[in-house]
Amino acid sequence: MRIALAVALGALVSGGAFAQVTFTEESGALRDGTRYSMRVPSNWNGTLLRDLDYVTNANDARYLGMLARGYAVSGTARHSRRWAGYYDPAREIAHLDTVQDLFIERFREPDRVIQYGCSGGGHVTLAVSEDFSSRIDGAIAWAAHTPVWLMNSWLDGWFVLKALLAPELPIVDLTTDGSLRPEHAPLVFAWRQVIENAQKTPEGRARLALAVTVGQWPDWVKPRVPQPDRSDVADLQLSMFRSIHRLTTDVGGISRYMLERAPGIRASQLSWNNGIDYAAFLDNGNEAQRAAVDALYREAGLDLDSDLATVNALPRVTADAEALEFWGAPGRTVKGNPKIPTLRIHDIGDDMVPISMLQGYASLVRDNGKGELYRTAYTKAPTHCGFTLAESAAAIETMMERLDTGRWGSTEPEALNELGRSLDESSPVRFIPIDGYEVVEYNRTWIPN
Repeated sequence: MRIALAVALGALVSGGAFAQVTFTEESGALRDGTRYSMRVPSNWNGTLLRDLDYVTNANDARYLGMLARGYAVSGTARHSRRWAGYYDPAREIAHLDTVQDLFIERFREPDRVIQYGCSGGGHVTLAVSEDFSSRIDGAIAWAAHTPVWLMNSWLDGWFVLKALLAPELPIVDLTTDGSLRPEHAPLVFAWRQVIENAQKTPEGRARLALAVTVGQWPDWVKPRVPQPDRSDVADLQLSMFRSIHRLTTDVGGISRYMLERAPGIRASQLSWNNGIDYAAFLDNGNEAQRAAVDALYREAGLDLDSDLATVNALPRVTADAEALEFWGAPGRTVKGNPKIPTLRIHDIGDDMVPISMLQGYASLVRDNGKGELYRTAYTKAPTHCGFTLAESAAAIETMMERLDTGRWGSTEPEALNELGRSLDESSPVRFIPIDGYEVVEYNRTWIPN
């Protein structure tokens, strides 16, 4: 345990006024080697934020800003061998509970606890809100994935690419080179050659656009590249190509290798497309993307129905029963059934978790009659977990208002932007409407039997 002085917090409070906050910090390792850390500021307001990735991010502006505003923060780091069969969100949730116990032993029982996290931490946050909420008052999930949903969404676009451009190249059940985190460099190179060559022809450009649309993938994911004009077919298609090219870093989908090995039993497949009609999946796509596909196929002189038949004829991927049993357990999937107030926020250009997943979750929330507990917001950025201090502060204060009053304040973009600016003037606040980015229906909602 050590006591430290937080420095340079002046930029982290409203108006840039200088402020210094002392905080007590305690850190260590759990029995399996997972690191943890906790910090309590001298002006603690009684609320604890707990985060799966706190050890890694503790000195980022967002987290120093939490301390400056009086919030205690605790959490863990990811397991060092998560790529080698040790990734398990249920275990991560148990670790967070253990760290909360340690927090109480060292300090005291918090007045409130808010689960907070991004990416895998966002998934943990949703899972806590559904199945492990007894110790948590509210949940803020950023860029949350859900493993089976995510891998199936990636599978669909990759399946189109394979069927129409490179039937000989694998997209699932990737082999290992024996390293802790294989990069599959030869396969990545081969797929990039395929994608780059496709972009050089009208036929290839049409098929790239079809893959993005069927997979319900984002079409703007490159930082420092302007958003495409979604009414301009050529501009939108170029942006789709850039998205696919960026995604080839992880063939078959971001973190596929890790997730296929997570059950620890063998290479275990959690994706499937048995019985799926990819023509119907296309119909569920984003309106601007579907319009671009139609225009590009006309321009190329291709028969769209014929290509869809080719995709539907390709041998399918079958999930392993062991994998679905593993991923169907509490903590490892979600069912749209939050038990506590839950705020979910996502970048529209997230290259690791398609925003279409949020529509699938929202539809389950509505089906379960839990709409009053759930709100969403979107930010205008082509990043994954690139949220700013002002956006984080706005989300936390929105949750605090919900917990204080029992009612949500406005989560409309204008209100969140105004709130974020009032809390921090040093960073951007970029909440926007989702208008134009929706899909007709998310294709890959999954509830375990």
